[in-house]
Amino acid sequence: MKIQRALLSVSDKTGLVDFARGLHKLGVELISTGGTARDIQAAGIPVVEISSFTGFPEMLDGRVKTLHPKVHGGLLFLRDNPSHLAQASEHGIRPIDLVVVNLYPFVETISKKETTLEEAIEQIDIGGPSMIRSAAKNYRSVTVVTDPSDYAKVLEELEKENGETSLKLREKLATKAFCTTSSYDQAIFRYLNNEKQICGSFSIEFPLAGRLRYGENPHQNAELYGSFFDYFEQLHGKELSYNNLVDISAAASLIQEFDQSPTVAILKHTNPCGVGSDPDLRVAWDKAFSTDRQAPFGGIIICNRPVTADLAKAISQIFSEVIIAPDFDLEARSLLQKKKNLRLMRALRALPENGRDIRSVPGGVLVQDSDSADLAGLEHKVVTKRPPTKEELEAMLFGWKVVKHVKSNAIVYAAKDRTLGIGAGQMSRIDSSRIAVWKAGEAGIPLKGCAVCSDAFFPFPDGLIAAAEAGATCAIQPGGSVKDEEVIEAANKYSIAMVFTGNRHFRH
Repeated sequence: MKIQRALLSVSDKTGLVDFARGLHKLGVELISTGGTARDIQAAGIPVVEISSFTGFPEMLDGRVKTLHPKVHGGLLFLRDNPSHLAQASEHGIRPIDLVVVNLYPFVETISKKETTLEEAIEQIDIGGPSMIRSAAKNYRSVTVVTDPSDYAKVLEELEKENGETSLKLREKLATKAFCTTSSYDQAIFRYLNNEKQICGSFSIEFPLAGRLRYGENPHQNAELYGSFFDYFEQLHGKELSYNNLVDISAAASLIQEFDQSPTVAILKHTNPCGVGSDPDLRVAWDKAFSTDRQAPFGGIIICNRPVTADLAKAISQIFSEVIIAPDFDLEARSLLQKKKNLRLMRALRALPENGRDIRSVPGGVLVQDSDSADLAGLEHKVVTKRPPTKEELEAMLFGWKVVKHVKSNAIVYAAKDRTLGIGAGQMSRIDSSRIAVWKAGEAGIPLKGCAVCSDAFFPFPDGLIAAAEAGATCAIQPGGSVKDEEVIEAANKYSIAMVFTGNRHFRH
């Protein structure tokens, strides 16, 4: 199928002029619209404006320009169908053999918080998807290009094959085109449905970002979809695994709780092993690591400030899978890169606020808002006779930020700037507390004067009493148990200052 005529209409002008120039050198007649035509003309390349091709002006502020029989007829008529050929000739419809289209930036527009509904609607492309679908439907005769990264590939084949494209390439590009329009329509639906909540359905679509070596275990296949690498850049080390990606996500969510203070966190299997804050990031590391010196082996380390050489020397003393930070000093990076398998990840941007969590279940998915309950005003939620001191309140706040990222049942013992003991994922809350106390004991960390933080209510007074006996002088929990009054009574008996947040932090 020799390409004689091409229609170009793109929002993303990346590579446009070079591609147009390459087509012109091959003798392809170029038709174009609006700003695309102006860019091609400015480069000194001959181009026919769409209004001249159709004999009908662009109108309604550009809303109507390619919605015309001479465009869609030229794309859709079957080249080997005598009836189609006769009708095309009768109505002056000339074949369009190549369509180059990318769509209005709807997704980019709605990603801006200040975007209004009216502004979003103006970025809903009509003519573009219509042309893409017409061309893709007739891919046996028409080549459709929706991604600038494919320009070079198309030109290469045209040059090699005397102005023709292969059926194999056209089929591949058509499939990609339908993927483009499908994703575009899904984005519009999700946006409008979120605004109006009209349609009771849920759908999501992400492009393939890469195939992984395997999943959670070697016998499981796995892929990564979406824009993960818009948030993280790998600087060094082995290919990321499925488990690495899950751990990185958990680590980034945790560290985002501490954006006001230089902080280091260590995680293993998505659970925090230790978290420490300090103006000196090296000291923050010591606080985090001393919580548990065994579990961090093979874990994930994340910092919310650039890694210095001093910190890198300390971190390099243990084996880690991944280190994440906004950046790495040259000396720190040089030192850490001596470990060829250690993955170094640069955090490029903050995670989205008020995101959605999605989990598969048989026959469907569960969808929920991310856990982002407000922590403000805890001093007004005291339920005991004794209110917390300023330092106790700071310790409760620190531990509460951590406990929401620990698998339930979760207990965290904390000071105002570090974790002291963490108990995760036990069937009984008191068992989680015992593990946290045991871990602190193993690390030689006294719990006297600390805060105990529970992701859900203490169902009985025994958990709180155990914490008091371990040394806790204040407690933070959601409240809501039928035994709340007994728990409060026990807290008063042990002179514990206790806060009920009213928000639970289950993490399954």
